Amino acid sequence: MKQVTDFIIISVTRYNDMYSRLTLAPADGSKLPEILPGQFVQVAAETPGVFLRRPISINDVDYDKNTIDLLIRKAGTGTAALLSLKENDTVNILLPLGNGFSTTAEPASRLMLIGGGVGVAPLLYLGRKLKETGHCVEFLLGARSGADILEMEQFEEVGRVHISTEDGSLGEKGLVTQHSALNENIDNIYCCGPAPMMKAVARIAKERNIECEVSLENMMACGLGACLCCVENTVKGNVCVCTEGPVFNINLLNW
Repeated sequence: MKQVTDFIIISVTRYNDMYSRLTLAPADGSKLPEILPGQFVQVAAETPGVFLRRPISINDVDYDKNTIDLLIRKAGTGTAALLSLKENDTVNILLPLGNGFSTTAEPASRLMLIGGGVGVAPLLYLGRKLKETGHCVEFLLGARSGADILEMEQFEEVGRVHISTEDGSLGEKGLVTQHSALNENIDNIYCCGPAPMMKAVARIAKERNIECEVSLENMMACGLGACLCCVENTVKGNVCVCTEGPVFNINLLNW
């Protein structure tokens, strides 16, 4: 069930001027709803000139502490306002939204979770849930430089981490699609990041007959399928990413 709830900020982890992780809990003490890996929230950014909520992937969930984590990248006025929030501030959030990743891969499958930039955000919670069900999880994270690789320690707690940077400052030099880890046998790929990266990963998956799901980052305004600004053309016709996605099997996309 979708909820509109005020959340209080428990802590803020600032990685740099562009990225922060917010840990939040319901301000009224109510229990979090069930949240699936890959779902997102719509956050109210209360600042002059910003009228629409901002869609943010759910980075992690801790039901014991009753908290969610949001990894936020500064992209404009709205997200800049969210990055300026401090501990004990409150924000209004609509959640949970969209459909998440499937977590039904065979236990012995080799799973590769591939993320680029802030697209790594939903992969952390997905990795935790897959690990809880007995899967061996690996991550392939890409960025321009080592300074742009986020939450390294958290990912390493969940599974083996492969790194690809364009300048070669960390891990292998090049794009994620050029990383040697992709030359090994892989059964399932889960991917989120810039569209060109996801399309390149999808081509590799199709060529090698690998099951692959991607989380699209189309522009969203309402998160409820009313505004139609996030429409994606699929084999089933035009669909709203916010309600039918954001996660899609690549075989459903006209890529």
